[in-house]
Amino acid sequence: MSIKLGDIAPNFQADSSVGKIDFYNYLGDSWGILFSHPADYTPVCTTELGMTAKLQSEFNSRNTKVIALSVDRAEDHQNWINDINETQMTCVQFPIIADHDLAISMLYDFIHPKASTTATVRSLLILDPNKTIRLIITYPASTGRNFDEIIRVLDSLQLVDTCTIATPVNWKAGDDVIIPPSISIEDARKLYPKGVREIKSYLRFTPHPNK
Repeated sequence: MSIKLGDIAPNFQADSSVGKIDFYNYLGDSWGILFSHPADYTPVCTTELGMTAKLQSEFNSRNTKVIALSVDRAEDHQNWINDINETQMTCVQFPIIADHDLAISMLYDFIHPKASTTATVRSLLILDPNKTIRLIITYPASTGRNFDEIIRVLDSLQLVDTCTIATPVNWKAGDDVIIPPSISIEDARKLYPKGVREIKSYLRFTPHPNK
């Protein structure tokens, strides 16, 4: 199965570091971030899970639940969490899915055979409250994720869903946003009361609507 943007994320039930979970029930009506890890007790993953825990309040403020996956058993996850908390000086409170049989990794296309037949690549998915996949980022196993980028994209997706805009290169929350070319300049001046800055007929900016 190949997961693509716009697909509905498949549901699953699994054991985890916090017990049995149903993925959809866990997410509820929140946004979700699902990210895979090659194995427990790996150094890059340890730093990533620690950073995720440190950013828990940032995700909470964005109505977003995080959940990790690793191809080991739940008891290994629980012991690994102790190491993460100790070495990263944090407290992991989100679940880590136990996927020792690779069932969920195969379902979500986290196994790339030319990279490894048994370990997941370092993938991350953002899901909206409708369980639609809105972002897929895949790193090689050797490279840790950039969580500034993850939060940046989450902010962009949530803003795009509430306002008719797009976000430009290197955009961060609070920056100017782009007016879609499908909106005429006359309509744009009505729809964006903070003003329209026209560089080209197809390239127009307006201040962040919520700042």
